[in-house]
Amino acid sequence: MSLISTHTVAEHATASSCWIIVHGKVYDVTDFLPEHPGGSKIILKYAGADATLLRKPPAIAEFSEAYDPIHPPDAITTHLPKEKHLGVVDPNTVVKVVKEVTAEEKIRQELIVTRPPLDEIVNLHDFEAIAKAILSPKAWAYYSSASDDEITIRENRAAIWFRPRILRDVSVVDWSTTILGQRSSLPVYISATALGKLGHPDGELNLTRAAGKHGVIQMIPTLASCAFDEIVDAAVPGQVQFLQLYVNRDREITRKYVQHAEKRGVKGLFITVDAPQLGRREKDMRMKFVDESGVAKVQENQSGIRKDEGVARAISSFIDPSLSWKDIPWFKSITNMPIVLKGVATPEDALMAYDYGLAGIVLSNHGGRQLDTARSGIENLIEVVAALKTRGPWPNPKFEVFVDGGVRRASDVLKAIALGASAVGVGRAFMYSFCAYGQEGVEKAFEIIQDELMMNMRLLGARTIDELSPDMVDANALHSHVGLTPPDNLYNTIYQPLALAQFKTKL
Repeated sequence: MSLISTHTVAEHATASSCWIIVHGKVYDVTDFLPEHPGGSKIILKYAGADATLLRKPPAIAEFSEAYDPIHPPDAITTHLPKEKHLGVVDPNTVVKVVKEVTAEEKIRQELIVTRPPLDEIVNLHDFEAIAKAILSPKAWAYYSSASDDEITIRENRAAIWFRPRILRDVSVVDWSTTILGQRSSLPVYISATALGKLGHPDGELNLTRAAGKHGVIQMIPTLASCAFDEIVDAAVPGQVQFLQLYVNRDREITRKYVQHAEKRGVKGLFITVDAPQLGRREKDMRMKFVDESGVAKVQENQSGIRKDEGVARAISSFIDPSLSWKDIPWFKSITNMPIVLKGVATPEDALMAYDYGLAGIVLSNHGGRQLDTARSGIENLIEVVAALKTRGPWPNPKFEVFVDGGVRRASDVLKAIALGASAVGVGRAFMYSFCAYGQEGVEKAFEIIQDELMMNMRLLGARTIDELSPDMVDANALHSHVGLTPPDNLYNTIYQPLALAQFKTKL
């Protein structure tokens, strides 16, 4: 490939001729601007410059956080035709500038150094509290945010009470299970969460490596920071992985992605169905109220520029809002993987999924990030199981029901299984564990869940997952949405209330 000077690249800094530099290589992205999942504005911000290194003429300053955390390594090579790969940046024209470390960043680095040792972490809330302290404000806002008034995310922590049985021999308890026919060491799988590199340089690979060592199933997210093949390649032989799918408007892209996943050995396809449009996640949105330094060069002096989109909106515009039940036969025609609908919330839709011959559903409100005041997955579980029993004996080996949202304790998992769930998805808690401690944090999280499972199953009088039954829980108050439920102090200590618009600091 030919050498191209940074000065030549800088001459192509408009919507009509847009070149960018990614990891030392020059690409012509002019034709790609309308198709970029995050919209054209973010590309135009780096027009004629380096998306991984923000140019400050005549120098180039380190700014990898602008590109790497929200793009897999092969993102641009995959989506751009070869003729748009123009060449390599001439290193003799690049001047490196040392990035200034802000006072805020210095404090963050000091907090990382002074983190409690892992052996002092005793629950999953600890990981979240530490992640909150050491993550950048933008990363924390993206990870922790939920939609509108954030009522649903808090409702996900609603209490259900145990009814333990006594005088059972619980000297040996076994919490292993099968999920979609695949063995799992825990009745828990790692639910998909996006953009792992916002919180740790290794991103989702922390989850893959830890899951492989401990026999836990990982759900690979469509919007991972790491490339799909990079995640699969990091798995150990025989490791089970599922795929979470956001359906692209271009069905050919979706078909290729799904079939490639199946060829790589993925064992289940979880299609997200509760996100025809992403919810308004205001903590995330407020991170994008930027000054003029955050506006693309071609946008200078223009009016009507939206600066409140947030990370979530920037990565999700490709999602197809026309997805409907009529597409289900097409999905079944392109793959032999068991298909699960992720984001079901009513008995009516659960029965439709069953009647369409799907393998299961996930009762989920997207971690409170979509329709605010939607009910929790575990609340919906009671009605859904009752409806599915009208289709035949329950549990049904051909149709599984999963639950996610708000899980922070093994007791949460056991309650869901007792009420009829096959297994439970955990997303944020595992994500926070690697944000705080990397792969070792995830492994510690598994250990904590195992310890809690042993204790709770013994105290509950259940020796295996199969012995959990509805009579072991009291969920009578779950539907009330009112009452004197004792506050969840650990969660409330970490929870960051929504804020109103702020006055500017006086000059």
